[in-house]
Amino acid sequence: MPLPRLGFIGIGLMGYPMSHRLCDAGFDVTVWNRSADRTTALQGAGATVAGSIAELMARVDVVMLCLANTEVVDELVFGAGGVADNGRADQRLIDFSSSDPAATREFAALLKSANGMAWIDAPVSGGVVGAETGSLAIMCGGEPDDIAAIRPLLDPLAARVTHMGPVGSGQVTKICNQMVVGCQAAVLAEMVALAESSGVDANRLTEALTGGFADSKPFQILTPRMAASDYDSPPWHLRTLLKDLDMAVAQSQRCSSATPMSSLAAQLLRAHANRGHGEHDPAILVEAYRKSPTD
Repeated sequence: MPLPRLGFIGIGLMGYPMSHRLCDAGFDVTVWNRSADRTTALQGAGATVAGSIAELMARVDVVMLCLANTEVVDELVFGAGGVADNGRADQRLIDFSSSDPAATREFAALLKSANGMAWIDAPVSGGVVGAETGSLAIMCGGEPDDIAAIRPLLDPLAARVTHMGPVGSGQVTKICNQMVVGCQAAVLAEMVALAESSGVDANRLTEALTGGFADSKPFQILTPRMAASDYDSPPWHLRTLLKDLDMAVAQSQRCSSATPMSSLAAQLLRAHANRGHGEHDPAILVEAYRKSPTD
């Protein structure tokens, strides 16, 4: 049986390595991006570059999205000439984006009504390194038959794929992930600044604490960058983490579940983003706590 033909929309920090791995795995991949120059390098990997979403949809069995936020997903799926206008009932949509759970459920119903397509929310965790190495954790929401059908497509991308429940459940799970990451980022900034203020070499914190109860992926990634004031070439952005924390707070309000720590972390990130740091690595949070030379 031939492999399904894949379409990939959104060739950004995560979308590029993910689509590249799908090409390397032997899939027929067609790509489209609003900034067409981002797709050029994928042609060398064997991808076909579509001139429009309509052209992409005519060529594929499954369309994959990896987009910046809920608003962009809405625009490219339901805007004029988008996926909804050009999809068929025998196609499936997999959304790797981190989107609002309530909006995701609404999108799935609208798409099914528009053209019969099934929607699977499949946000990812693992960052750019995970995308490059195929070691992402993917948390899925959707119908069991749809999840079973797409699992082979996710093999080149993920170390683990977990079906969390109906549509929207993957997005709720990703929010849970980001609550932990966001709160850790906030306290790691405090920790590094406290160590420095106390005369401890913060560059040695990773060596000292790795393997103990404080160890985690955010600890291992953010602590050395904070200690070295290394904010160049960010593998992720503060604005992205803030967006996810805001979605966590919104979801908590819908289901009357208290999230005081995540709410505080969101406000701390927002204050730093409002100082012009939204495009920087979240490691820059440490600068909110460092003493100035005149202190």
